[in-house]
Amino acid sequence: MTIEGSSDASVGRRLRLGMVGGGRGAFIGAVHRIAARIDDRYELVAAALSADPARALASAADLRLAPDRAYTDFAVMAKTEAARPDGIDAVAIVTPNNVHFPAAKAFLEAGIAVICDKPMTMTVAEAEALAALVDKTGQVFVLTHNYTGYPMVRQARGMVAAGAIGKVRVVQVEYPQDWLTTALETTGQKQAAWRADPARNGAGGSLGDIGSHAFNLAEYVSGLTCEAVAADLSSFVPGRRLDDNAGVLMRYAGGARGTLWCSQVAPGNANALRLRVYGETGGLEWAQESPNELRFTVFGEPPRTIIRAGAGADAAAAHASRVPSGHPEGYLEGFAQIYADAAELLTARLEKRAPDSAATVVPTVRDGVRGVRFIAAAVASGRADAAWTRLDAV
Repeated sequence: MTIEGSSDASVGRRLRLGMVGGGRGAFIGAVHRIAARIDDRYELVAAALSADPARALASAADLRLAPDRAYTDFAVMAKTEAARPDGIDAVAIVTPNNVHFPAAKAFLEAGIAVICDKPMTMTVAEAEALAALVDKTGQVFVLTHNYTGYPMVRQARGMVAAGAIGKVRVVQVEYPQDWLTTALETTGQKQAAWRADPARNGAGGSLGDIGSHAFNLAEYVSGLTCEAVAADLSSFVPGRRLDDNAGVLMRYAGGARGTLWCSQVAPGNANALRLRVYGETGGLEWAQESPNELRFTVFGEPPRTIIRAGAGADAAAAHASRVPSGHPEGYLEGFAQIYADAAELLTARLEKRAPDSAATVVPTVRDGVRGVRFIAAAVASGRADAAWTRLDAV
């Protein structure tokens, strides 16, 4: 099938997508599947949807996958799909964090592109090994930091790069939630249980789950590189083994300073990701719960609000927009933009051409390494009474 109006016309079909994780009871798997279909660039044809064989097969039947492409083991899936003439072009990895590295490694070694949830791996050593493997294989690797797919985030990034607020001085990012205010992980709630388990989640609790998003967003928009952190980590809920609140000071290359607060015990906050970037001549502010607006202030002038697909919106915002002005775009479309840009990178590779430059700003394996280093450095700093810790020293 040729997708009308798309850049993959010479490929002549939807990209064949596989999935690891995301079976019955998994929230994020359905999000990825919806996002992958929004722009009609993919078709889900194969999956290993659970570590439990019975659940994996039942989940595949729910999605009407062919029985011979419903797998109970991701390693078998990688080898089998690589050997098929109609094998998958890419795999989406939407599992708990401890599976990210072995699954990504298996598919990269099989010659299959990877779209992976964050944080990329459990440890810095795994992250560096995965980056080396991506370099060796030349495969496309995209990390689903979905907030980088929002139109006004893309616009903010471009405005900072173009000097609209001058040299950046201060970056403030916060990501409070309230869903873990009580010991939800002890009730059998699946999403809370694995996030509270160091063996499946890694060393960072709220730090890894949402702090990694905040850290990525701050670097993505500001264009700065964080060099060192001083972190204060807390576990307020009795018996909780990982942090549920973190305050982090950040020092950026070039002299800018930043603060990051992430919390999953902040009543009244559902998903309140917010970013502020201040430069020598102005500032920008964006909030995820009002995602179609970007507040822009030039020093000495009244603040102005730029509306997605409205006056003042630029080409970067237009690239990531799907509907007319006045119609909101948000969480699912942000994920969809990551998948759309990944599709362009994959299609360009299949067609042996350069990709559309607008698609090349998606987070990659290098951003994944940065995120894992941030988590490791913040955890190390927290254990050392908030001592300044360099990201390149962990």
